[in-house]
Amino acid sequence: MTEIFETYSAQETFSLGERIGRTAKPGTVIALIGDLGVGKTVFTQGVAAGLGIAGPVNSPTFTIMQVYEEGRLPFYHFDVYRIGDVSEMDEIGYEDCFYGNGVCLVEWADLIEELLPADVCRVTIGKDLEKGFDYRRIQMEGLAI
Repeated sequence: MTEIFETYSAQETFSLGERIGRTAKPGTVIALIGDLGVGKTVFTQGVAAGLGIAGPVNSPTFTIMQVYEEGRLPFYHFDVYRIGDVSEMDEIGYEDCFYGNGVCLVEWADLIEELLPADVCRVTIGKDLEKGFDYRRIQMEGLAI
C-alpha cells in the first residue's frame, strides 16, 4: 500500500512522523530516503516523539547508529550516509536491530538496500520549490496511519 502526504512546514513533517511513531509495532524497519535538507531528521524526530522519546534526537552521521531506550519501544536510528561498504553494518550489529523487538529508522537507506528486510517500510521525502520552500511530498509504502 502506497500513500502520498504533502506537508507545508517542518511542524507538519514532524507531526506525520509522530503519527508513525505512535502506531509503530515491534520489528518495524523504516527505510528513509531523500536528498540532503529534505527533512529526514525532522521526520525522524517526530517518529521518536511518537514513541515517547523526550530527549534530543539528532542524526548519528558520524556514529552511524544511535539507540534510544526510554520510549515505549527501543528506537534504533541509523544514518548510513558515511558508510563506505555495507560490511561496516555487520560491525555495529545491524541484524539485532533490524530483526529485534524495537523500531528501526534508517536514513539514506538506499545505500544499504541489499541489507534491508523484505518487509521494510519505505518513506521517500522530496521537495518541490514551486510549491514553497517548506513543501514536502512524502511517499510511504508499507506503513498505514
